[in-house]
Amino acid sequence: MRFFAFVGSVVLAFLCVIGLIWSPWFLIGVLVFGGLSALGVYDVTQSGHAILRNYPVIGHMRFMFEGIRPEIRQYLIESDQDEEPFSRDKRSIVYQRAKGVEDERPFGTRQRVYDSGYEWITHSASPKHIEDHDFRIRIGGPDCEKPYDASIYNISAMSFGALSVNAILALNKGARKGGFAHDTGEGGISRYHREGGGDIIYEIGSGYFGCRMPEGRFDVEKFREQAADQQVKLIELKLSQGAKPGHGGVLPASKISPEIAEARGVPMGQDCMSPASHPEFSTPLEMMEFIKLLRDNADGKPVGFKLCIGHRREFMCMVTAMLETDIVPDFIVIDGKEGGTGAAPLEFANHMGMPLVEGLVFAHNTLRGAGLRDRLKLGASAKLVTSFDIAKALALGADWANSARGFMFSIGCIQAQACHTNHCPVGVATQDKLRQRVLDVSSKSERVYRFHQNTLKALAEMTGAAGLTHPGDFRPHHLLMRESDRDMVTGEDVYPYLPDGFLLREEEDKFGYLKRWSRARANSFEPFDVV
Repeated sequence: MRFFAFVGSVVLAFLCVIGLIWSPWFLIGVLVFGGLSALGVYDVTQSGHAILRNYPVIGHMRFMFEGIRPEIRQYLIESDQDEEPFSRDKRSIVYQRAKGVEDERPFGTRQRVYDSGYEWITHSASPKHIEDHDFRIRIGGPDCEKPYDASIYNISAMSFGALSVNAILALNKGARKGGFAHDTGEGGISRYHREGGGDIIYEIGSGYFGCRMPEGRFDVEKFREQAADQQVKLIELKLSQGAKPGHGGVLPASKISPEIAEARGVPMGQDCMSPASHPEFSTPLEMMEFIKLLRDNADGKPVGFKLCIGHRREFMCMVTAMLETDIVPDFIVIDGKEGGTGAAPLEFANHMGMPLVEGLVFAHNTLRGAGLRDRLKLGASAKLVTSFDIAKALALGADWANSARGFMFSIGCIQAQACHTNHCPVGVATQDKLRQRVLDVSSKSERVYRFHQNTLKALAEMTGAAGLTHPGDFRPHHLLMRESDRDMVTGEDVYPYLPDGFLLREEEDKFGYLKRWSRARANSFEPFDVV
């Protein structure tokens, strides 16, 4: 059906040629359908637009509708800000930066600046010029032998299997050229990650893919082999993800290809299980001991964990265990519930987990209160696709940002939201070999590189306009927020940094840190009552 218009044009052109025997009027058909046939041949052979390679001729209808004048589209079809989960404005800025075309626009903002919730960054009367936009952050605490100087913007977790062969290759090759990192997702390190040659964050989920025993338990020897790979720069233990925190998963046997089985270390012909919780630990103390086991076998590389904040007391239990054991991870990534490249039950996607802003602020302040913030780095992930998104995350406590869907857009994702159907129209999220072949690795890897470069250039300009010399200098007071038509507050009012050591009087603790801290214990995630 995808080639129906193309094949139909060829057949009709052929019939019109035969029709010339009876009437010269068939020449019109020859010209029309012959032109469409030529257009179809061009579509299937070009590499610039995946949509046209998968849907020759008929795919031009999408670009025709995209080209409708903005005012007509806005009033008769949709607003540039209303489309979910990503607005047309945000997707457009990714496409423009990935293609290296003009990303400025005339006639002022389209944002409703007097509506509640509008946010902006304060600028300086003495802006700075920042020449070098290759912003780096060193990840690796005092117990790390091989710290990693990471870009402050990296590719977030997306597994091979969820993404196609060509998508993995394009992302990883783009990361290699740009000198930033590519998170494998919990599906393990595939041959295509290795072929790409880019820096890798090896994510280990509850299925321990790539480092598991046949029954699904953790295999330290296999882990040691994976960690020794020179491409692997960070080891990330995944506790939960924003799309479906606290939810396990099953990859049906029918979807497991030999390449997926190779990357995950699972047999063909069997369902592949990801438990909801890790079988190797069940208490905060056991979790820290498992992190120590990873660190002892990680070839000296940084080891940390990722989670979407749920029960706040449980995160405090983890921090308490760090203090009791003196086992402090090199980094923690906070994933907001608005993240979600993976398919999830609707109720989980809509109503489980804490959004990034609240989760990041809580984690940052808890670590400050415990006196551990200086011993580790904090990453943030969840819909961070613009320089403002990154600046805000850094202001609220993050050291660096990750993006999944932003980089998906850079390789051609059109937000069709068919990721879980295997029918992705642009070859990004599918294992259909015919569909994924339309994603040209060479051109798309360049777009990955350009999107990263141009986003950091924009961040450098925004940082300089604020009178700062590095994005890491952003603080809550650089943010202003509209509360109502006539009122605004600073980020410091809404998301203040708490003092080190929980040095608060009880009446000052309006966010409940002291109450939860008093109930946190290192030997269990279970709650208990304070007498």
